[in-house]
Amino acid sequence: MNNRRYTVKDVELIIAASVILKNAIQNKDFLQTKRSTWTDAFFKQLDLEINQTVQTYLGLDSAKELRQATRVVNSIQESALKNLSELKIQISEDFKKVPARRAELLSLLGFTTYYTAANSNHDQEALIDLLFEFKTNMTPEIKAEIMEKGTSEATLNEIEYCADTLKESDVVQEFHKGSKKLLTQEAIGAFNEIYDKIISICKLSRNFYRGKPVKQDLFSFNKITKAINGN
Repeated sequence: MNNRRYTVKDVELIIAASVILKNAIQNKDFLQTKRSTWTDAFFKQLDLEINQTVQTYLGLDSAKELRQATRVVNSIQESALKNLSELKIQISEDFKKVPARRAELLSLLGFTTYYTAANSNHDQEALIDLLFEFKTNMTPEIKAEIMEKGTSEATLNEIEYCADTLKESDVVQEFHKGSKKLLTQEAIGAFNEIYDKIISICKLSRNFYRGKPVKQDLFSFNKITKAINGN
C-alpha cells in the first residue's frame, strides 16, 4: 500500500506547495546562485505538475476554487498593502517629533514585526499576522489619536475591513468541502511526489537563508500549513 508521506490534508498540501513555490520564484535571483538546477524551467515544470495533480485528483471544480481563492487573497493583499503603506508613512511623519510614541504605535499595530516581510517579500502569512495585530490593538483612543494628526478615517477603516474579510473568509473551508477523498495508489503517489519536491526546496532554502528567520519562514512547510488551518 502506498501511504501518504505527509500528515496534512491533500488540499492543504497543494495550497502549501503552491505558496512555497511562489516564494521560491520570488526569491529565485538568490536561490539560483545556490542551485544551478533551479532554473526558471524547473519552477515552471513544478507549477505545471501541481496544477495537473489538482485537476486530475481533486477535480476540475477544486482547481477552479483554488484559482478563485487565489484571486480573493491577492485582492485583499493588494488593497491592504496600499493602505498599510499610507498609514505607516503618515505615522512616521506625524509622530517624528515624538519618536518614542511613533515607535510604540508602529509596534502595537504590527508594523515593526511584520511589515517588511508582508510588503517587501509579499509574505501572506506576515500580512495576516500584521492585520490581526492591527485589528486587536487599534483601540478607539489610538484611532482618534492618529486621526487627529491627519490620517483619514477611511484609510483606517479599509485596513480593518481587510482584517475582517480574511478572518471571516471561508475560502479554505469551502475548498475542503469540494475536495475528493483520494483512494488510489496512483493519486497518493502523485501527491507524495509533490510533497517530496516541495520539502526538498524547503530544506535547502532554509539552509541557504541561515541566520535570516524571516526568509526561512517563507519555506517552513509546518508554519504555512498551520496558517492555512487558521492556527
